Amino acid sequence: MLIMTALPAMAQTVLKVRPFGDLRTIDPITTSDYMVRNHGYMVYDTLFAQDGSGAIKPQMVERHTVSDDGKTWTFVLREGLKFHDNQPVTAEDVVASLKRWGERDGLGQQLMGQTASLTATDARTVTLVLKERWGLVLEALGKPSSMVPFIMPARIAATPANQNITDPIGSGPFMMIRAEWSPGAKIVYARAPMYVPRAEPADGLAGGKRAQVDRVEWIIMPDAQTALNALQAGEIDIFEELPPDMIPLVKSNARIAISRLSALQGVMRMNQLQPPFNNAKLRQAILRLVDQEQTLRAYVDDKALYTNCPSFFMCDSPYFTNAAWKPADVAAARALVRESGYNGEKIVLLDATETALSPATLVVAQAMRDIGLNVDYQAMDWGTLSSRRTSKNPVAQGGWSAFLSGPAAPDMWEPVGHLALRSNCDRAWFGWPCDEAIEKLRAAFTTAPDLAGRQAIARQIQERAVETVPYVPVGQFWLVRGHQASLKGLLTAGLPVYWNISK
Repeated sequence: MLIMTALPAMAQTVLKVRPFGDLRTIDPITTSDYMVRNHGYMVYDTLFAQDGSGAIKPQMVERHTVSDDGKTWTFVLREGLKFHDNQPVTAEDVVASLKRWGERDGLGQQLMGQTASLTATDARTVTLVLKERWGLVLEALGKPSSMVPFIMPARIAATPANQNITDPIGSGPFMMIRAEWSPGAKIVYARAPMYVPRAEPADGLAGGKRAQVDRVEWIIMPDAQTALNALQAGEIDIFEELPPDMIPLVKSNARIAISRLSALQGVMRMNQLQPPFNNAKLRQAILRLVDQEQTLRAYVDDKALYTNCPSFFMCDSPYFTNAAWKPADVAAARALVRESGYNGEKIVLLDATETALSPATLVVAQAMRDIGLNVDYQAMDWGTLSSRRTSKNPVAQGGWSAFLSGPAAPDMWEPVGHLALRSNCDRAWFGWPCDEAIEKLRAAFTTAPDLAGRQAIARQIQERAVETVPYVPVGQFWLVRGHQASLKGLLTAGLPVYWNISK
């Protein structure tokens, strides 16, 4: 059992962060909540990781080989890897972790569907045997965002994939101080002294993850003005997701720096299990109703921080296509509502008021009312929304109809790992779209011989998604981070990470 010896209080270096939300669970496999993903990057490591250019690099893996037929992959772990309880990381831990992840994640499900066997050959060697050659093995194992194939002890990974883990023992650069976790107030992490970083410099999510501070404290501050005051007073070091209307307030402060943190796609997700959005015509009506320019400008006026993107893929993705997309048209939306047979059923629209897309949610709510939809707008915090959206109950029994969120670019990049295009029914993301045609195309994407072939399939998926509307893209925007200018080593990783940062 690990016994932590606290440093004298005056000797500790503490990085204080205002994250965008609260942490309600510590299991990064049972939920796509980005607060839990960010927690995962604090306490776990991965076999592979994306560097700043998007290339997949070895992380916990020392070396790997592939057979000539592309079916057998062998991975050898680096020496000296340990969990936070000082037990060695073994191949059995890797196998158990990947199998649990593969039950929940879209890309993981595809990989496991192609897997003939996944075994621990010896203490440091994992052997993956595929049924057929499959072109996305490293992309899956180096998947950067929800859900991430983090490596945890086999005893913890044995937890059923639909049940939350409760033990925070991990394999990464920080360890969670469970005794100091106070939901709604503070989450605390300490440098993991047993963690062995890679030798090369940190680069994106790859390279040497060196904890340069003794502690990282996530301070929960739902009120943005309170957080801004704390940043300006030097009481916190980082303000994640600084609202755009606050940027002018800190630009004149030489002690505060501002930087773009990550690109997101705004998403309106509709519950397809329950009326009225189990009706494709009504979902098509919302797709024609939402005006990306109008909706995003409710959040930000600076054109450098948003862009209209008429696609289910990120605008800078190699799979971007605007095929079959039609511009916003209120009259067309009204006509589709009539065709749908909508009869005034209540639409429960959830809004996490502290998030970037809360202003956009208000705009969408009013637009829906303007075309005759019966909208029941319900405000709450993100933690409550992230719990509420798991419900499959009718709205009269605490269920929901729609919510807006902002998945990160890596989750909306290509068809297989795409968080919101997945249409595999009860295994899909919240909203549970179900469409066999999209699923067949997603499977075909993984065996396409080249980029041109994959792009052609992505176009077909886009065309089908315009018909089925698994969700409504609300446009692309960038989050902004405010931080003390004296901090060094902040990484551009597409999501907030806290290794490599020194004070």
